[in-house]
Order: sequence, then structure tokens, then C-alpha cells
Amino acid sequence: MSSYFHYDLHSLRLFIVVAEFGSLTKAAERMNLTLGAVSKRIADLERSTGCALLLRQPRGVELTGAGKGLLVHARQVVERVNRMANEMSDYAVGVRGHVRMWANTSAIVQFLPRDVRTFLTDNPSVKISLEERLSGDIVAAVKSGDVDIGIFADNVPAPGIEKVVYRRDKLVLLVPNDHPLALLESVAFVDTLDFEYVGLNEGSSLLARLLAAAFSAERTLNVRIQVSSFDGICRMIEQGLGIGVLPEAAVRNEILASGLRQVQLVDDWADRTLFIGTRSLDDLSPEATRLFNFMAGRSDA
Repeated sequence: MSSYFHYDLHSLRLFIVVAEFGSLTKAAERMNLTLGAVSKRIADLERSTGCALLLRQPRGVELTGAGKGLLVHARQVVERVNRMANEMSDYAVGVRGHVRMWANTSAIVQFLPRDVRTFLTDNPSVKISLEERLSGDIVAAVKSGDVDIGIFADNVPAPGIEKVVYRRDKLVLLVPNDHPLALLESVAFVDTLDFEYVGLNEGSSLLARLLAAAFSAERTLNVRIQVSSFDGICRMIEQGLGIGVLPEAAVRNEILASGLRQVQLVDDWADRTLFIGTRSLDDLSPEATRLFNFMAGRSDA
């Protein structure tokens, strides 16, 4: 029976490279090894797992089902070891605490840069690893313990998470200056649905909110183009490719100066809440607890 002692990190890293290149020869070149050394390490992995991991083809290799499964685990193992090494290096140079935090686009664009700067000014020995993710992914990572703290939108279910209000924001409509809706100071969302939209990619809480509002009105949201950022939405609207909905604080003066106009939405759902959450406050490190409490106190900022 195989044992975890048979799985060394170098072989797992090599297997990842082989999978990415689809070639033993290219992996050998990338890792500065001989082709024989690469073949031997893959053969050792196959003996350890008791499974064939690669299918040898005339022009390279393909992963078997077992190989695809091992690739997922190998990437997780290597990523966690890299994270461990980075955190230990931080401690060696005087960092006293490392906090992992994921936040959605709205929080990062509007609030987090200033809040993180303020916190780190008073807590210079703390390191924050901040990543931008979709709200649903953030909740899942918090529940699994992969991140310490998450900031996510209020329309994403978060059972089993301790959460408090982080910030509140307001959604507005953004249109070109020559658009028919640009003549209005405010508008109901349902009255915008005759026009094509530029939206965020699937999975974003903002797109889900718009789709739900259109469904409630028994209408269809006509999304012409989907992009991955607020900046992308603005650029597409500038080119006349549709209209869009963004958080008000994300609409900077230079955006309005580029020929776009902001129109207020009168719908109740346009007023949003961003939550900050963690799996368990009792399980947070002192540094993470300090950051959580600081962010939780920003709701009145």
C-alpha cells in the first residue's frame, strides 16, 4: 500500500509542469533536468499512487483520470507549502501576523485601499494577503477556513459565518452623455430594460442582483457584453456598447469627464450592504481579530 512518505514536493512540482506543458521533454527543459530523470520521477509517482497518471502520445502526454485528480491535489499541496514558506519568511524579518483576506470588487474599488492603509499605518508588523474574488467564492473560502476574513455582498447566502456590516453603498446607472436616459436625474430600473447592458461576468453578485430585479419585473436583462471589472464596464459604455450599473463610489470624476453620465436608481435594492465575515471570531489570530474589528468599525466612516 502506498504511503504519504513516497510523495516528495519536487516530484509533485515536476508533475504539475508536465501537465501544464503536455510534454516530458518540455518539462525537462523547463526544470533543467534530463528526460530520463523526469521519466523516473513520473514513474515513481505512478508506483506510489498505484495508478497510471499519463497517457503517452506521439506528440506529448495526456493526463489520465487519476492524473487529473492528482493535479488538483498537487497544486493545493504546493500552494500551501509556498504559503507556509512565505509566512515563515515574514516572521523571520519581523512580521508578527499574517492575515488572509478575500474581498469582492466593490469593496476593493471603493473602500479597502484607504481602510487597509489606515490599519497598516497603526499595525506595521501585520501582513495582509488581499485577493479580489467573487462573493460566492469568498463565502465558500471563509467557511472552509482557506481565508481568515471575507468581504462580500448582502445578496449572497452566508450560513454558518459570523458576519457584521462593513460598509453600505449605492448603485447608480451609467450611460453615455448622448443616451436618452442621460436627460434624467433618476430612473427606475425597469425603465432601463429596453436598452442593452454591459455587465460583469457570470458569478458576480452585482450581475445576480440585476438579473433578479429584472426577473421580479417579469422582464429580461439584455446583456450585450460581459467584462471582468468596473473599469471594463466604463470603457465599453464610453464606446456606446450599452449602459451599466456600478457602485456610486466607483464612478470617479475622470469617468464622468470622459463623456459618461451618472443617473440615480430609485429602486430599494440599489442600496446595498457589504458584510465582513469569518468562520469563527474565537479562532482568529490576534492580528486577524484586530483587523476584523477595525473593518467592522468602518461602517460609519
